[in-house]
Amino acid sequence: MPREATVAVDVGSVVYWYARHLELPPGVAAHLCGTLGSTGCALPYAVAAKLARPDRPVLALAGDGAMQLNGLAELITVAHYWREWFEPRLVVLVLNNRDNSGVGDGRPPAGVANRRPDVPYAGWARLHGLHGVRVDRPELVGAAWDEVLAADRPSVLEAVVDPTVARRAPEPAMADLRGLFSTGEPDTTG
Repeated sequence: MPREATVAVDVGSVVYWYARHLELPPGVAAHLCGTLGSTGCALPYAVAAKLARPDRPVLALAGDGAMQLNGLAELITVAHYWREWFEPRLVVLVLNNRDNSGVGDGRPPAGVANRRPDVPYAGWARLHGLHGVRVDRPELVGAAWDEVLAADRPSVLEAVVDPTVARRAPEPAMADLRGLFSTGEPDTTG
């Protein structure tokens, strides 16, 4: 990951993967929705970060649900503006599991199938003059990241992932959060 990058993370199952597997270098800012659960936030956050600092690379992490909700439309915005950016890298990682399991409690409403339509996200990017790479085997992931980070334009890295892989919270689960709610007084609870 470029050390001057900004990361935007959506809600849903992508948060589990972000929390468990991505260690940000010092100085790399990450933007998450927090407790609001606003699916589809990664691409608007990424576009805002890029418009604010067009000289820095931006990575957006989203699931296929977020991309279908508003991410596909946001790629039109990216395609419109990217030529104005000094540093053209805006990489969107789409975890395509074709499943609704990362939303809410993972159970679809009565009468609704849990499977999501399989959209060609990398192909959609290419339709708009952006770079698109689709990977469906683990051994291709490293080369795909190298390719999108070296691209001369914004990219979509579509990773076809297994929806049956269990999501697990990071270890230790729900680390001590007392520091997040500091009152300015010293902590005397031990």
